[in-house]
Amino acid sequence: MKKLLIFEKIRIFFSDFWMILTIVATLSLLIAAAVVFIGKMEYYGRVTLFAHMSLFAIVVLISGVFSALVYIALFSNSFGKSNKDKHLNVKDLKIPFSSVIGIDEAKQEALELVQLLRDRTLIKKIGGKVLRGILMVGPPGCGKTYLAKAIATEAGIPFLSMAGSEFVEIFVGVGAQRIRKVFNKAKRYARFEGACIIFIDEIDAVGRSRSFSFMGGQETNNTLNQLLVEMDGLSSKEQNVIVVAATNAEESVLDAALLRPGRFDRKIYIDRPNLEGREQLFEFYLSKVRCDETIDVGRLARKAVYKTPADIENIIKEAALIATRKKKEDIGYKEISEAMERIELGIKHKRKMTKHEREMTAYHESGHLVSLYILHPTDDVFKASIISRRNTLGVVYHQPREEIFCEDRDHLLADIKVGLAGYVAEKLRFGVTSNGVTSDFQQAMRVAHMMVWRFGMGISETLGDYTAIPKSQLSESVKQRLNEETNQILQECLKDVEDLLKKERQILDRFAKELLEKDELEYDDIEAIFKEYGKTSIRNENS
Repeated sequence: MKKLLIFEKIRIFFSDFWMILTIVATLSLLIAAAVVFIGKMEYYGRVTLFAHMSLFAIVVLISGVFSALVYIALFSNSFGKSNKDKHLNVKDLKIPFSSVIGIDEAKQEALELVQLLRDRTLIKKIGGKVLRGILMVGPPGCGKTYLAKAIATEAGIPFLSMAGSEFVEIFVGVGAQRIRKVFNKAKRYARFEGACIIFIDEIDAVGRSRSFSFMGGQETNNTLNQLLVEMDGLSSKEQNVIVVAATNAEESVLDAALLRPGRFDRKIYIDRPNLEGREQLFEFYLSKVRCDETIDVGRLARKAVYKTPADIENIIKEAALIATRKKKEDIGYKEISEAMERIELGIKHKRKMTKHEREMTAYHESGHLVSLYILHPTDDVFKASIISRRNTLGVVYHQPREEIFCEDRDHLLADIKVGLAGYVAEKLRFGVTSNGVTSDFQQAMRVAHMMVWRFGMGISETLGDYTAIPKSQLSESVKQRLNEETNQILQECLKDVEDLLKKERQILDRFAKELLEKDELEYDDIEAIFKEYGKTSIRNENS
């Protein structure tokens, strides 16, 4: 077996470098012949010959340098060469499955592939075949690349990593040539190691649906065609080459031929982690830094709804920087909370506002806070602030207690009421309002418009998605009726918020006063004030 393996390596070496070996052998024979020929010449003839050869060598050297400069300028990263050799051995990977956290369902599906790779002999006996292609679909930062490397680590096989954009070039034939080179390289690794994984990140860059037009796109089509041919060729080979691809785009943007069985046999959908997954991620990343042991990981996980593993890792990194700036020896809950706010809301700006501006901002944010706490069925108020961030003078930071995948009419109406509450609070206190309500109005009107025009949630519950019909085909009476219902929703929400804030004026004034004194209020501070007035949120009543 070892002799056969050595013979195979020698054969591959000669197949790879046959042209260089042929050139070297030819040049060697020519030089030997020239030496013999020159040795038989007279002295004067040899001098003349060497003079001509020197001039010829100078001309060849200058031409060679010029040609090399032109080649480097035009084709330095082209002609089928990748910028980097991204072959990773198993020893270089070192990513066990135990470190894949927060995506348990996707991890379980990937584990099946690992078992198939380990039991290749058994599968062949049964008559089955190893999967040839796996497509990972999901939002960015959810661990698709990490999971692919974990598969290679657990299976103990080489890992070839490429980006889809590396196959896209303006020069005809370059992308297809790179595809062939990558697959040939993978087949060789598979021949010696038993199997090999080709990982193509952002495959939508090369795998989008083909466009058949004389105006362009032919090179991209050729590259995709070559990828399809290579993936088909894997089924007829003994070597186990598995193509793992990842994309953040919708699956529908990929070419149908790429998604058919026999190419990408399995699709793994990777979503953002749930509450339990976020807790595990916080514990994992906090274990890598010095932190306060009293940190409530569950509370952090509830505050980090919709965050990806990459987001959580970034939060801990930012918290470490904040703790370093404060010259603290470990990371506490306050630093992590500040890191979340800095990433989500932006850095604090020390803008000097007038007394009137600060008071108006305090009432504006207090209006949002009170209406959100009392009326919203899903969201908790984690923080209120009148410190300027980005282009805002204040903010109420809120998140749902858990992931929301479907919003009902009550939820959408609550969003509108919370958006209008800042306007109502300003008007109650000062009799006039500011231009700070612009973004609130935009959000409230957008939600009300969608409720009527798309979701069938208008006052008359008109059915249908009217945005699917071109506006030119809708009668003016239909448009007018839909717009009137949109305005009616806004007016009814406005009245409900006015009634609420008038009724809870004492609490509104209290929060505005607290914000003016402290600039910021945390979750515990907000909860304590509401309990002081005997108020309970609608979420606690429903739970």
